[in-house]
Amino acid sequence: MRIIAGTARGRSIEAPKGLDTRPTLDRVRENLFNILQRKTWDARVLDLFAGTGALSLEALSRGAAEAVLVDCHRAAHACQRQNAEKLGFAGQTRILLMDWQQAVCQLAAGEKFDLVFLDPPYAMRDLTGVMASLKPLLAEEAVIIVEHEAKVMPATADGYEMYDSRKYGYVGVSFFRRAEA
Repeated sequence: MRIIAGTARGRSIEAPKGLDTRPTLDRVRENLFNILQRKTWDARVLDLFAGTGALSLEALSRGAAEAVLVDCHRAAHACQRQNAEKLGFAGQTRILLMDWQQAVCQLAAGEKFDLVFLDPPYAMRDLTGVMASLKPLLAEEAVIIVEHEAKVMPATADGYEMYDSRKYGYVGVSFFRRAEA
Protein backbone atom coordinates (compact mmCIF):
# COMPACT_ATOMS: atom_id res chain seq x y z
CA MET A 1 0.00 0.00 0.00
CA ARG A 2 1.22 3.49 -0.80
CA ILE A 3 0.28 7.16 -0.70
CA ILE A 4 -1.13 8.09 -4.11
CA ALA A 5 -0.39 11.83 -4.43
CA GLY A 6 0.91 14.91 -2.70
CA THR A 7 3.99 15.47 -0.56
CA ALA A 8 4.29 11.78 0.43
CA ARG A 9 3.44 10.44 -3.04
CA GLY A 10 4.68 6.91 -3.70
CA ARG A 11 5.75 6.26 -0.11
CA SER A 12 4.58 2.98 1.38
CA ILE A 13 2.47 2.54 4.48
CA GLU A 14 2.13 -0.52 6.66
CA ALA A 15 -0.99 -2.45 7.66
CA PRO A 16 -1.43 -4.67 10.72
CA LYS A 17 -1.16 -8.38 10.12
CA GLY A 18 -4.35 -10.41 10.16
CA LEU A 19 -7.88 -9.80 8.98
CA ASP A 20 -9.04 -7.27 11.60
CA THR A 21 -8.08 -4.31 9.39
CA ARG A 22 -9.31 -3.84 5.82
CA PRO A 23 -7.15 -1.13 4.21
CA THR A 24 -8.76 1.03 1.54
CA LEU A 25 -7.41 -0.04 -1.83
CA ASP A 26 -5.11 2.36 -3.69
CA ARG A 27 -7.48 2.74 -6.67
CA VAL A 28 -10.43 3.44 -4.36
CA ARG A 29 -8.44 6.12 -2.50
CA GLU A 30 -7.29 7.65 -5.78
CA ASN A 31 -10.86 7.92 -7.08
CA LEU A 32 -12.21 9.13 -3.74
CA PHE A 33 -9.68 11.98 -3.61
CA ASN A 34 -10.32 12.84 -7.26
CA ILE A 35 -13.94 13.44 -6.26
CA LEU A 36 -12.97 15.49 -3.20
CA GLN A 37 -10.31 17.50 -5.08
CA ARG A 38 -9.81 20.89 -3.39
CA LYS A 39 -11.95 20.05 -0.33
CA THR A 40 -8.84 18.39 1.09
CA TRP A 41 -6.72 21.55 1.09
CA ASP A 42 -6.26 22.95 4.62
CA ALA A 43 -9.02 20.63 5.91
CA ARG A 44 -9.38 19.34 9.43
CA VAL A 45 -9.93 15.58 9.11
CA LEU A 46 -11.61 13.07 11.43
CA ASP A 47 -10.96 9.42 10.57
CA LEU A 48 -13.19 7.12 12.63
CA PHE A 49 -12.45 3.39 12.32
CA ALA A 50 -9.10 4.55 10.90
CA GLY A 51 -7.40 1.17 10.51
CA THR A 52 -4.04 1.87 8.86
CA GLY A 53 -4.80 5.60 8.67
CA ALA A 54 -4.48 5.47 4.86
CA LEU A 55 -7.40 7.85 4.23
CA SER A 56 -6.33 10.58 6.65
CA LEU A 57 -2.64 10.21 5.74
CA GLU A 58 -3.55 10.57 2.06
CA ALA A 59 -5.51 13.73 2.97
CA LEU A 60 -2.49 15.13 4.83
CA SER A 61 -0.26 14.37 1.86
CA ARG A 62 -2.71 16.34 -0.31
CA GLY A 63 -2.67 19.42 1.90
CA ALA A 64 -5.01 18.78 4.83
CA ALA A 65 -3.99 20.81 7.89
CA GLU A 66 -4.46 18.13 10.55
CA ALA A 67 -6.09 14.79 11.22
CA VAL A 68 -7.51 12.90 14.17
CA LEU A 69 -7.33 9.12 13.71
CA VAL A 70 -9.53 6.91 15.88
CA ASP A 71 -9.51 3.13 16.24
CA CYS A 72 -10.06 0.78 19.16
CA HIS A 73 -7.64 -1.94 18.00
CA ARG A 74 -4.12 -1.78 19.44
CA ALA A 75 -2.44 -3.17 16.30
CA ALA A 76 -4.16 -0.54 14.12
CA HIS A 77 -3.26 2.19 16.61
CA ALA A 78 0.43 1.19 16.55
CA CYS A 79 0.37 1.03 12.76
CA GLN A 80 -1.20 4.52 12.48
CA ARG A 81 1.48 5.98 14.74
CA GLN A 82 4.25 4.24 12.78
CA ASN A 83 2.83 5.40 9.42
CA ALA A 84 2.35 9.01 10.57
CA GLU A 85 5.94 9.16 11.85
CA LYS A 86 7.38 7.47 8.76
CA LEU A 87 5.63 9.98 6.46
CA GLY A 88 6.53 13.00 8.58
CA PHE A 89 2.96 13.75 9.64
CA ALA A 90 3.31 13.03 13.38
CA GLY A 91 3.00 16.74 14.19
CA GLN A 92 -0.25 17.02 12.24
CA THR A 93 -1.96 13.95 13.70
CA ARG A 94 -3.68 13.00 16.91
CA ILE A 95 -4.05 9.25 17.20
CA LEU A 96 -6.67 8.04 19.67
CA LEU A 97 -6.91 4.46 20.91
CA MET A 98 -10.60 4.32 21.79
CA ASP A 99 -13.97 3.45 20.29
CA TRP A 100 -15.86 5.95 18.16
CA GLN A 101 -18.29 6.89 20.96
CA GLN A 102 -15.52 7.83 23.39
CA ALA A 103 -13.77 9.80 20.66
CA VAL A 104 -16.86 11.76 19.66
CA CYS A 105 -17.52 12.64 23.33
CA GLN A 106 -13.90 13.74 23.80
CA LEU A 107 -13.89 15.80 20.59
CA ALA A 108 -17.25 17.45 21.24
CA ALA A 109 -15.61 20.28 23.18
CA GLY A 110 -15.53 22.73 20.28
CA GLU A 111 -13.72 20.71 17.61
CA LYS A 112 -14.95 21.14 14.01
CA PHE A 113 -14.00 18.95 11.05
CA ASP A 114 -14.22 19.55 7.30
CA LEU A 115 -13.80 15.92 6.22
CA VAL A 116 -14.94 12.84 8.12
CA PHE A 117 -13.97 9.37 6.95
CA LEU A 118 -16.12 6.48 8.19
CA ASP A 119 -14.73 3.06 7.27
CA PRO A 120 -16.35 0.74 9.81
CA PRO A 121 -16.37 -3.05 9.59
CA TYR A 122 -18.72 -4.06 6.77
CA ALA A 123 -20.79 -6.00 9.32
CA MET A 124 -21.71 -2.64 10.91
CA ARG A 125 -24.79 -1.91 8.82
CA ASP A 126 -26.32 0.84 10.93
CA LEU A 127 -24.43 4.13 11.07
CA THR A 128 -27.40 6.11 12.38
CA GLY A 129 -25.88 6.63 15.84
CA VAL A 130 -22.43 7.43 14.49
CA MET A 131 -23.67 10.02 11.99
CA ALA A 132 -26.14 11.59 14.43
CA SER A 133 -23.37 12.04 16.99
CA LEU A 134 -21.14 13.78 14.43
CA LYS A 135 -23.44 16.77 13.87
CA PRO A 136 -21.85 19.02 16.53
CA LEU A 137 -18.38 18.21 15.16
CA LEU A 138 -19.03 19.26 11.57
CA ALA A 139 -17.84 22.47 9.98
CA GLU A 140 -20.44 24.25 7.86
CA GLU A 141 -19.40 22.69 4.52
CA ALA A 142 -18.29 19.34 5.96
CA VAL A 143 -18.29 16.16 3.90
CA ILE A 144 -18.70 12.67 5.37
CA ILE A 145 -17.27 9.85 3.30
CA VAL A 146 -18.57 6.37 4.10
CA GLU A 147 -16.80 3.28 2.83
CA HIS A 148 -19.09 0.26 2.80
CA GLU A 149 -19.80 -3.01 1.07
CA ALA A 150 -20.90 -2.09 -2.46
CA LYS A 151 -24.11 -4.11 -2.40
CA VAL A 152 -25.25 -2.85 1.03
CA MET A 153 -25.65 0.80 1.99
CA PRO A 154 -25.61 1.13 5.80
CA ALA A 155 -28.48 2.96 7.47
CA THR A 156 -27.65 6.63 8.03
CA ALA A 157 -29.04 9.39 10.23
CA ASP A 158 -31.64 11.97 9.23
CA GLY A 159 -30.35 15.42 8.42
CA TYR A 160 -27.87 14.30 5.76
CA GLU A 161 -28.09 13.96 2.00
CA MET A 162 -26.03 11.56 -0.05
CA TYR A 163 -24.77 13.57 -3.01
CA ASP A 164 -22.55 10.96 -4.66
CA SER A 165 -21.96 7.21 -4.46
CA ARG A 166 -19.53 5.00 -6.36
CA LYS A 167 -18.79 1.29 -6.55
CA TYR A 168 -15.37 -0.27 -7.06
CA GLY A 169 -15.87 -4.03 -7.16
CA TYR A 170 -16.98 -5.07 -3.66
CA VAL A 171 -16.26 -1.60 -2.20
CA GLY A 172 -18.78 1.24 -2.12
CA VAL A 173 -17.96 4.85 -1.29
CA SER A 174 -20.76 7.32 -0.52
CA PHE A 175 -20.49 11.06 0.08
CA PHE A 176 -22.77 12.90 2.49
CA ARG A 177 -23.32 16.51 3.54
CA ARG A 178 -25.85 18.20 5.74
CA ALA A 179 -29.29 18.27 4.17
CA GLU A 180 -30.59 21.66 3.08
CA ALA A 181 -33.11 22.93 5.62
